[in-house]
Amino acid sequence: MTLHHTLAGPAGAPPLVLGPSLGTSLTVWEPQSAALARHHQVLRWDLPGHGGSRADLLPVDGSATVADLAALVLRLADDQGWERFGYAGVSLGGAVGLHLAVHHPDRLSSLAVVCSSARFGESAAWQERAELVRAKGTEPIAATAADRWFTRGFAGHSPALALLDDLRAADPAGYAACCDALAAYDLRADLAGVTVPTLVVAGREDPATPPAHAREIADGIPGASLLEVAAAAHLAGVERPEQVTSALLAHFAATAPDAQPGDDAARHVAGMAVRRAVLGDAHVDRATARTTAFTARFQDFITRYAWGEIWTDDCLDRRTRSCITLTALVAHGHHDELAMHVRAALTNGLSREEIGAVLLQSAVYCGVPAANSAFAVAQRVFDALDELPPRA
Repeated sequence: MTLHHTLAGPAGAPPLVLGPSLGTSLTVWEPQSAALARHHQVLRWDLPGHGGSRADLLPVDGSATVADLAALVLRLADDQGWERFGYAGVSLGGAVGLHLAVHHPDRLSSLAVVCSSARFGESAAWQERAELVRAKGTEPIAATAADRWFTRGFAGHSPALALLDDLRAADPAGYAACCDALAAYDLRADLAGVTVPTLVVAGREDPATPPAHAREIADGIPGASLLEVAAAAHLAGVERPEQVTSALLAHFAATAPDAQPGDDAARHVAGMAVRRAVLGDAHVDRATARTTAFTARFQDFITRYAWGEIWTDDCLDRRTRSCITLTALVAHGHHDELAMHVRAALTNGLSREEIGAVLLQSAVYCGVPAANSAFAVAQRVFDALDELPPRA
């Protein structure tokens, strides 16, 4: 017997396995599956007792472990003839990925851990949940799941309601066995030994696995990257699909065995790193949170092209690039962008006096009215940083 699964994507493409969270079926990956399947052969699987998987694939006597789930995933990969594969998992699915990275690193080419943890709280709480579900089914869990899985504004949307239906339909024996696995799971002491390229994704408003859990994983795994998704709870990939999809595409493309430094995905990864370094995490998080299906291509373009190709070019240092950028924004009167890049110039090492000198130089070549407005913009930025009231 094997786990129920689906397979999509071109034959011969790099394999990618996607693991679900407790209480959901493989449809939890629906927002990402089509985009990922353009570049990968994507295998999505159901937990025992969830979706189309039989409950008795795990021991139902209280002895189930995450290692048992990992063995089932390896069996799926073996059936496909995959010696190595990329892996992404949500929550319990992410725990399976971490177990594979610790105990079977030779099988993974890359790992993404989404809204997961190296330890999901006290064992007793999971044992109590297992006993509750065995006695009363999953309805008591479903009654409060929306508050854990989604932010309040998203809980009534159709994707959220469909996943709650998955939870209600889960086999109690299979769900409880998964709780047993979580009760016995603790990889905190093993994170430093993970050598697989790893991306960690957190929902900023996740009450089930708060961002501190993601930071513990990212800090523990050498070289791991961390993305915190604003305005998202535990199922961040469902609630904020564009941000999570973009991060996964970039991560798995950049860590593919045949990835080249000039690849679009590699430029996106490098560009996002520089963009955050220059503009700050708060600004980039706000821009990412505002991304829609309509603007996603532009956000990808600006990250790859402006930040991943121009700002990463080492012919000019960042101080010089800030001087040039300030001058260009003064000349064209782009005051919102100018305010952003005044802050960036400070980050890049320019003093306030040097910024003033750049604006004064701009007065000569761009015009006094343009420079006058620019000085006002810069002063407002400085006042905000000093927590002083804006000047008239």
